[in-house]
Amino acid sequence: MQLNALILSGYGINCEHESKYCIEKVGGKADIVHINSIIESPAILENYNMLLLPGGFSYADDLGSGKVLASKLKSRLRDPIEQFIKSEKLVLGIGNGFQTLVKLGLLPEPDFQQRVSFTKNDSGKFEDRWVMLKTNSNSPCIFTKGIDYLFVPVRHGEGKFVGSRDELTNIMQDGTLVFQYIGEKGELEPAYPYNPSGSAMGIAGICDKTGRIFGMMPHPEAFNMVQNCPYWTTGIVKDAQGLKIFANAVEYWKGK
Repeated sequence: MQLNALILSGYGINCEHESKYCIEKVGGKADIVHINSIIESPAILENYNMLLLPGGFSYADDLGSGKVLASKLKSRLRDPIEQFIKSEKLVLGIGNGFQTLVKLGLLPEPDFQQRVSFTKNDSGKFEDRWVMLKTNSNSPCIFTKGIDYLFVPVRHGEGKFVGSRDELTNIMQDGTLVFQYIGEKGELEPAYPYNPSGSAMGIAGICDKTGRIFGMMPHPEAFNMVQNCPYWTTGIVKDAQGLKIFANAVEYWKGK
């Protein structure tokens, strides 16, 4: 079976075209569909096996990053999204899409109850830099199979992942912690600028317990060719690492 992704577009979302490019470059299919079109015809979702919420500043991040989009999805599309998830399809949120999944209540558990959140970066400013991520090898995440480390950029002003002690402990213990920022010497939970936002436990990405719903703050779609990386001329960077996230989704559906 081929990966056939619906990429959400709408007010303030601005990474849909890079996301489509990545999926098609690794052998999948993707359509960019406006949120209003889905609200008008929710059955559209039935034609796809992955839902991708891209990065950007949906609804200008009014009320907080991803909050308005999450509220709209929950009030207008909860039942179709719930059926989409029950059909064991994939859901990916990147940057603002990750913030939306959290506030929609699909991560860390897909029950439409918000458990964790995001707030402003500790630096008090928008962070646009390249970061190194370490993958949790015990995670069930479909999108990170075979990935030990990932070098990708962040672009956010509200990327600080926060939660209660109990929720953070649950994320750590049940394996739903997927990506952590790491420091220059490989240390986890590093200081700024290696942890660009001050995220609790250095969290940069989490999934649900099935591994089929995944959100990450850094932008893999922004590293879709080796020349995107500022270090490509040194020869250290050999490939477009961001494509690995999308290639894993393609491989997942090939096996179905």
